[in-house]
Amino acid sequence: MVCAIILSMLDIILMIPNFILLCIRLLLPGGLHKIASENIALRKQLIALSRDIKRSPKLTTCDRITFGMLASMISPKRLARIAIILKPATLLKFHKALVKRKYRLLFSNSKAKKTGPKGPDKNVIDAVLEMKKRNPSYGYRRIAMQISGAFGLDIDKDVVRRILIKNYKPNGGGSGPSWLTFIGHMKDSLWSIDFFCCESIQLKTHWVMVVMDQFTRRIVGFAVHKGPLSGVDICCMFNKVISGKTPPKYLSSDNDPLFKFYRWQANLRILDIEEIKSVPYTPTSHPFVERLIGTCRREFLDKTLFWNQRDLLKKLESFKQYYNDNRGHESIDGQSPDQKSTNKVKDVISLDNYRWKKECRGLFELPIAA
Repeated sequence: MVCAIILSMLDIILMIPNFILLCIRLLLPGGLHKIASENIALRKQLIALSRDIKRSPKLTTCDRITFGMLASMISPKRLARIAIILKPATLLKFHKALVKRKYRLLFSNSKAKKTGPKGPDKNVIDAVLEMKKRNPSYGYRRIAMQISGAFGLDIDKDVVRRILIKNYKPNGGGSGPSWLTFIGHMKDSLWSIDFFCCESIQLKTHWVMVVMDQFTRRIVGFAVHKGPLSGVDICCMFNKVISGKTPPKYLSSDNDPLFKFYRWQANLRILDIEEIKSVPYTPTSHPFVERLIGTCRREFLDKTLFWNQRDLLKKLESFKQYYNDNRGHESIDGQSPDQKSTNKVKDVISLDNYRWKKECRGLFELPIAA
């Protein structure tokens, strides 16, 4: 009689919400709750097996919750015997997952902010993208140095790299200057020393003398000569470069025959300058001015044309101003040569109020205060 009553009660329990099953422990005395739990588990498994399916039984959410709660009421040994479609390990794992979720909901603060590093602000992202857009030849490190020097932000090259990978989509058609920039150039159109040559639009060879300060990486000046060079020519070019400036004590040069002219040696003696020669056939022994020449070619001369000697000198002077005043250098901690030589701190620009200034007739664009 008691068993019949219990079975009828179990049929009713299967029709009510599953959380009522937790009351079995309280309602049934002794070990009857274990028998009732086993009976319910067997009935639920038979119901799942009787469904019209071709493969393994498809358990609903209600089934999973029911089996999870029943697993806590049945001993592991009995659970292994009565399990038909489920493995005891699966039930136990599901039960543990429910327990973990319960305590997470009880003790976690849903309103707490997520921890972890925050990404860069939108103003920083916009500034990086705008600088890359206006200066396509700039790499991650140079953009990071320019942003850091202009806005006083501690930004790493890897942050710039991630910003550009995620947000920057370069336009097709190469990385050269735009037609407006190109036409703008066509319109009107211890110290180290070295020479390099370049060709005009009319394919006339022009020799350029560049003098730089090795300590600050500052360009002292350029001088240009059309046609072959002689001892008198290089003396006149050097004197024009240092005109109005205090001559250095030492001058570094390579072993080019141009620097072996008698007039050149006499000119240095008159100026009281001691010449230091680099190691023969070793460009790395004269690295700073060699790198400067490469930078001048890659970033400027390869992207512009000039008509004559006067036009070339005028454009080199604009590059000198940009290089000394605004271009950051990795070897001097991202500072510009002007900052290095004067030890002055550059004014920090606000990301909320700035504009872009064109350098070298629009070949470069850098942010300045609005």
